[in-house]
Amino acid sequence: MALSSLTQPPPDAKAALAEIRKIYFATTRKTFDHDFAHALELLKSLSLEEERAKAHVYMEGLAEMNREWQKGRVTGKGSQVKGRATKTPR
Repeated sequence: MALSSLTQPPPDAKAALAEIRKIYFATTRKTFDHDFAHALELLKSLSLEEERAKAHVYMEGLAEMNREWQKGRVTGKGSQVKGRATKTPR
């Protein structure tokens, strides 16, 4: 996601939700901080509570990914597949 998109005028709600969804599916450990900041700015552009509730699902998913990745760094018991943390099979 380009930083220039953070300085542009807020997109319409449908486009913002689509972009948050796109970020959710494309983020990796390496891009998480930037992607989350971008998604947060998009979330702030949503004015209706109904729109924010739809975006909440993806934001919560991003937060959960980050928690899993943080656990993997501490314990070292995970492996990374396509940017997602997974448990190693026993």
